[in-house]
Amino acid sequence: MYGPRVVVKVPASTANLGPGFDVLGMALSLFAWIEMQAASETSIIMYGDQMTGVPADKTNLIYKVAQMVFAEAGVSVPELSISMYSDIPLTRGLGSSASAIVGALVAANALVGSPLSDDRLFQLATKLEGHPDNVGASLFGGIVVSSWDGERAEHVQIEPHPSLATLVAVPSFQLSTEKARHALPKTIEMADAVFNIGRSSLLVAALGAGKLDLISKAMRDRLHQPYRAALIPGMTSILEQATEHGALGAALSGAGPTLISFVDNGSSRKQELERFLLDTLGEEGIAAETMWLKPYPHGAQWELVAEEDKTTLMSRIGKEATAR
Repeated sequence: MYGPRVVVKVPASTANLGPGFDVLGMALSLFAWIEMQAASETSIIMYGDQMTGVPADKTNLIYKVAQMVFAEAGVSVPELSISMYSDIPLTRGLGSSASAIVGALVAANALVGSPLSDDRLFQLATKLEGHPDNVGASLFGGIVVSSWDGERAEHVQIEPHPSLATLVAVPSFQLSTEKARHALPKTIEMADAVFNIGRSSLLVAALGAGKLDLISKAMRDRLHQPYRAALIPGMTSILEQATEHGALGAALSGAGPTLISFVDNGSSRKQELERFLLDTLGEEGIAAETMWLKPYPHGAQWELVAEEDKTTLMSRIGKEATAR
């Protein structure tokens, strides 16, 4: 190994927020870390039990994304030392693949002097992920409103209201995005399209203006959640009844199976809401973990570590790795 190392911290993300299918995303205070350095021979270490089975050779996603950056920048760095640790559950609807893509893009770009702009990284990430909502949130932070026409992605960032908190319920089973998308119809009724345009627009306006009281009405959806409900027992009850237990609104997080509730941070009903989510899933025989997370205002952040600094990735991130 030679030269400095780059360490990148990337937030998790939740996408759609109900009606904003493939359009709305929000960064969350749950993180992945990627360390990258030029090397004489490629070495890839994936820390953590959930990384079991992830390729540790040049078929690894992080390695392949890094090589895309180097090709785009016109430089050659064929051998890399890569380490990664993530607190973001895999295939649960919290943007695990997006965080890996964004982390790899940012790390590789920083490693060669940051020749690519943030916008260029966003375009590359969107094409790799297939939609801009998760990658936009992980790259830029906060709440991201985005669009993509298949050629170019655009985005606007909204700062989350300081009183906004989230509770996620992460079921013990995985659900691939491909399977969740396969459940969706190929065509929709005009009335449903108009309904979602209205709700999505209202949600963006409410989040931007800090009108948290409008969230419950604005998070309703007819495009994807009703069709995915069969894949996640208990989901319909949670979406319909979460506001009766203290939530501002609730939604399927990304393609699921994680369910996310928006909450006023000052609410006295947090325990009630948490119990409701766990009990509702439990009645369906589903074990789940709950986590209180905050909307995270920052996107991927990186630092350069001197070559003589031999601190390992896990020692560097320390207790932060399990902090919520």
